[in-house]
Amino acid sequence: MRRKIISFMLMIIDMTIVFIIPMIALFIRFEGNLDSRYYNILLTYMPMIIVIRLGTFYMFGLYNRLWRYASINELLAICGAVTVSSLIIFIYMFLTGSTLPRSVHVLSWFLNIGFIGASRLVLRIMHYLRQKHSEQCAKVLIIGAGDAGAMIAREINHRYCTTKRLVGFIDDDQYKNKQRLFGVKVLGNRKDIRRIVSEHRIDEIIIAMPSAGGSTIREIIYECKKTKCALKTLPGIYELIDGDVTVQQLRNVEVEDLLGRDPVKLDVGKIAGYLKGKRVLVTGAGGSIGSELCRQIAKMSPKSLILLGKGENSIYEINSELKGKYKHLNLEPIIADVRDKERIHTIFAEIKPEVVFHAAAHKHVPLMESQPVEAVRNNIFGTKTVAEAADEFRVDAFVMISTDKAVNPTSVMGATKRVAELIIQNLSKKSNTKFVAVRFGNVLGSRGSVIPLFKKQIAKGGPITITHPDMQRYFMTIPEASQLVLQAGAMANGGEVFVLDMGKPVKIVDMANDLIELSGLVPNKDIKLEFSGLRPGEKLFEELLTAEEGTASTKHQKIFMANLKVVDEEVLRQGLVALQASKHSDEAIQALDVLLPAYQKSREKYCYIDSAKISVKNDSADRIVMSKSTKESTVAIVMQE
Repeated sequence: MRRKIISFMLMIIDMTIVFIIPMIALFIRFEGNLDSRYYNILLTYMPMIIVIRLGTFYMFGLYNRLWRYASINELLAICGAVTVSSLIIFIYMFLTGSTLPRSVHVLSWFLNIGFIGASRLVLRIMHYLRQKHSEQCAKVLIIGAGDAGAMIAREINHRYCTTKRLVGFIDDDQYKNKQRLFGVKVLGNRKDIRRIVSEHRIDEIIIAMPSAGGSTIREIIYECKKTKCALKTLPGIYELIDGDVTVQQLRNVEVEDLLGRDPVKLDVGKIAGYLKGKRVLVTGAGGSIGSELCRQIAKMSPKSLILLGKGENSIYEINSELKGKYKHLNLEPIIADVRDKERIHTIFAEIKPEVVFHAAAHKHVPLMESQPVEAVRNNIFGTKTVAEAADEFRVDAFVMISTDKAVNPTSVMGATKRVAELIIQNLSKKSNTKFVAVRFGNVLGSRGSVIPLFKKQIAKGGPITITHPDMQRYFMTIPEASQLVLQAGAMANGGEVFVLDMGKPVKIVDMANDLIELSGLVPNKDIKLEFSGLRPGEKLFEELLTAEEGTASTKHQKIFMANLKVVDEEVLRQGLVALQASKHSDEAIQALDVLLPAYQKSREKYCYIDSAKISVKNDSADRIVMSKSTKESTVAIVMQE
């Protein structure tokens, strides 16, 4: 009803403007000299002029727009409606023999645009002023007066003025200090955040710096956390799929933002060069890494993208998502197990993929510790099956996702991934396919990672359970890891094991505390931390490379190449025969020990003791390691040599 009343009022206003404007135009044309003859002509035509004008305005939608959000599109609509109606009126009067001067039509056109536009602008201004003084609007401070900040500010002013009011900007560029952008000032730099928040009673802070360095973002977030304001941020530049920045992309600050990761710089041309127009197969396509690989590959315009996985639900989800985003992409979802040699062979024979990304694997350390036979079958022989099919059907490139746990492995999962690396390295020596592995650490937000677990525990009111107070891990975000995998694939010559730069290791305790604070709570007050003790197969400190291996740099600053020792082919063959024959956990562990002496040596540093609370201190060690367990759990205690 309210909208109908506003539309009716606008029609009355337009009718008045349309009636008066020709008179004003005639008055201007004759410089104030009244000529009743022309006024009589105008009055004769006036009913038709009003009908034509208002009818055209209606056709251009001038009565069903929300003028409170008026922008350039609405101005163009007004110009179009006035222009079309002016042409119709001119033609009609010309055909009916009107002697009205042509200049009156031109003046009427110009004045109608001005007056009609001004009437709508008044509505926009009235709404803006009313909302500006509304106490219900959240007062917003934007950090970053660059392109991203400007886009966010424009959207707030145009589309979110009923709920948000932009107060100002923060920017470290001294040139921008005290300058105005969208009518509000750049109030200071990051050192002034707390003062500005206090003076202007800010409710919400938006960090609009998607391409800023990780250390810069981390410093700003820590400063903002002291203000108790609601904190929003834009995703990193590598997460902005199309490069556009909108308010809808704003999200709460997550613990990932505190990692201090710098944006990934990709050689998009080189990546597209080996993916564009190719048939690309991704195994484990429904998993955390596999699905993100599919999203990134889809942007490179492959000829077809084959989504292979064992879980039908996860494959259905990623297939549906990509279908919605990439209408013309040829997607082929396939439900299959990488261990099924006959099935994999049939798939490769029918589809003939040109590039393969092998992300299918069992990755959970504790689960695989108790089920080594399953880990061997999936991680080792699943990889072997897919890799041999890639060799047989002359795939151009085969990229396997590996892990930092393959270095001096202490877990079954790590040992099986190291054997998988050996398989593709050995195949690479005699194949035309470029076989490479890409090794990286933990991925934030992936299924089974600590962040989703901690969030669930916080939601329940705690406690957060951590295995050990000194536990450290390397972390990457899912998009970052996936993009670097694609980049490594573009750099492959065959046989390499690439290692991604994971930055600095992060203490799990620090990450838990950050997550609690980002939830607006106080660590060890609102949410308690409990230490459960190391689990079998876990390390306190992950290694990306052993000292003996070392690395060689590549053309990409975040990708290195491991200098790995080449395994003897006969030793590998015998080891695989033993692993294939193993039916029980003991047999699988023994076969891994023989094939990987580093695995046996690393495991011997671990003591597995059934006990209550245990504390061990090795005075001669470089590190002091203490573990606690529950009454029933098994404790792993690292003894330093």
